[in-house]
Amino acid sequence: MTDRGPQSGTGLYAAMLGILVLASFFAVLGNAPLFDVDEGAFSEATREMAASGNYLTTYLNGAPRFDKPVLIYWMQLLSIKTFGLNEFGLRFPSALFAGGWAMAMFFFARREFSQREAFLGSAMLVLSLQVTIIAKAAIADALLNFFLALTMLAIMRHYRTGSSRMLLVAFAAMGFGMLTKGPIALLIPIAVTFLFNLQEFRLKEWFRMVLNPWGILIFLAIALPWYLLEYHDQGMAFIEGFFLKHNVNRFSSSLEGHSGSLFYYIPVILIGLLPFTGLFFTLLFHLRSFMADRINRFLFIWAAFVFVFFSLSGTKLPHYMIYGYTPLFLLMARALPLSPHPRLQVIWPLSLSALILALPLALPEMASEAPNAYVGDIIEAAILLLDSHHMAITLTAAAAMGVLALLPRISSGTRLVATGIVFSLFINLHIMPLAGKLMQEPVKEAALLAKRNGWKIVMWKVDYPSFLVYSESFVEKRAPRGGEIVLTTTRYLDRLESPAVLYRKNGIVLLKTYE
Repeated sequence: MTDRGPQSGTGLYAAMLGILVLASFFAVLGNAPLFDVDEGAFSEATREMAASGNYLTTYLNGAPRFDKPVLIYWMQLLSIKTFGLNEFGLRFPSALFAGGWAMAMFFFARREFSQREAFLGSAMLVLSLQVTIIAKAAIADALLNFFLALTMLAIMRHYRTGSSRMLLVAFAAMGFGMLTKGPIALLIPIAVTFLFNLQEFRLKEWFRMVLNPWGILIFLAIALPWYLLEYHDQGMAFIEGFFLKHNVNRFSSSLEGHSGSLFYYIPVILIGLLPFTGLFFTLLFHLRSFMADRINRFLFIWAAFVFVFFSLSGTKLPHYMIYGYTPLFLLMARALPLSPHPRLQVIWPLSLSALILALPLALPEMASEAPNAYVGDIIEAAILLLDSHHMAITLTAAAAMGVLALLPRISSGTRLVATGIVFSLFINLHIMPLAGKLMQEPVKEAALLAKRNGWKIVMWKVDYPSFLVYSESFVEKRAPRGGEIVLTTTRYLDRLESPAVLYRKNGIVLLKTYE
């Protein structure tokens, strides 16, 4: 494949991509409360870091938190010092690095493929269901995806040109990835490049690449200091909590109940790629012809390794598959001209719209069969939220996507991006705020009530770390005693004798126990 080099129109494509990033990632950062458990836990650890002045070790509810390394907390700390302790400030670093992820993808890919393919791949990334959600989540994954994509794209460029500078960029990005989420930032690049060089019978080149002394020095200079300081501060508790529990044990066993079959990630991909899932099948049907191209093989091995590795892992979470979306969207962009019926791509997002429209019809039956009071309260609240206004918005979005599919004389790429824009606006401006109102708004309101009254809270049989963020206080997690203020759900109300309910909404209850 020839090196296409700089091409005309780069500024226009970059500007259009920047507009998509601003609209999809930044404009809606504060549209919903923090979602538990992950957003609440990361945000509370950052709040406690700011309050304590301890910028080395993270704590959650006063106890050491070894789930992730420190970089995300430092970024969130800088952000809340700038924007305040709120949803926008806590989510801003994720949106910033997700935007960098999309831009890096475009500027690297434009040198390997056409400008149009680079733009389409990056635009699909920005507008896809899973990415548009994770890009605004106050957790470490947007940062990791940026550093992982930068690592792999720099390696891709190194393969094409032999550039030692690109190899050093990859080592630096791996160092920051190691500070963001740990060994996975090393595992994916090392494994993928090994498999790629193995199929090319060039393992000597692989060893020279991974053992590059300057690269190793850069990686260690970035990542090692914090790990050494954290070990010095926390000792074996850090090794056992971070490396063993949250890395080794995540692969060897199901951590915190997050398990699944070998086929777990098949529906994750089909849903996560929306509204572009149809193009994924176009890619699969033509995959064999794509393998003649060296860069396509590299991208395929990258995506395939992520899928196989996490399918074999004991712990499974939907966002793990996103580590393989960068190569997948680039390959899908290249497959677009091969789609025999590009207008039919809209069937996938329209199918989701149909399910959303049908949900209110099924909710009354689901409410009658709710397994406990909390689930019943959630369903009853959903019935009220999914009203005629919701139906009108959903129908409008579906109609807009349907009209775009039927419009004559527009290119398949333009139709694809336009459909993605409508879909992304529907998810970001309607579905996610609706989910926040249903699931998290009661937690936030209860926390603000507790903060105003200065109540000391016992959290019983629930885990809502966002409550700590909004109340700006710690809680005790145990069975309640007489005369205490308790946060729980309606599922457990009947286990308490004559509690005085202070706040109740959508199954969330703040109460005072009988003295």
